[in-house]
Amino acid sequence: MKKSNAKLTRIIFGAVMAAIICVITLFRIPLGQSKVHFANAMCLLAGLLLGPLTGGLSAGLGSALYDVLFGGYDFLNAAITFVSKFAMAWVTAILFDAWAKKNRDSDSKAKSILPLVLTCAAGALTYVALYMLKTWIFKMWVEPVPADTIPTVLVAKLVPSLINAAFAIVVAPVFYHAVMPALKSTGIMKQMEEAR
Repeated sequence: MKKSNAKLTRIIFGAVMAAIICVITLFRIPLGQSKVHFANAMCLLAGLLLGPLTGGLSAGLGSALYDVLFGGYDFLNAAITFVSKFAMAWVTAILFDAWAKKNRDSDSKAKSILPLVLTCAAGALTYVALYMLKTWIFKMWVEPVPADTIPTVLVAKLVPSLINAAFAIVVAPVFYHAVMPALKSTGIMKQMEEAR
């Protein structure tokens, strides 16, 4: 396959993942001062399937588009969302790619579950840390609240964030194993790997 066709396939798949992430963020379950959703699992999946750069761009763009189009957030918040979701997918992809290169000969699903879960955990916890940092900065300087209330606000945001992270850590590997056979059998995965 020509390199240009492989790059086009990668760009299109990345755009589709960004659109899925944007739309799936619409479906949220309120929990305390935050919401639980499938979007973080899809951001992790973008990193696993598309690698650090394209996966990060898909996760960041899809999430930032939701913020601007449907979330009612300003461009500053959308930019922060872009960076934190990009980082989530990027960390996941970097670690998963490093593991895959080290274990190229081993194609066992049983052996790949633990690295999938661990790399997804690293990505999800990266996002939680960045989200907590953003919340702290905003409550200290952008939307100041009394200093003694900040720990309460952080805990109220941390609990649903950790629930989202745990959910994403479980769901992303399941989605990965569900879509990989189709992507391999159609040759899409091979094209995307050629374009890296």
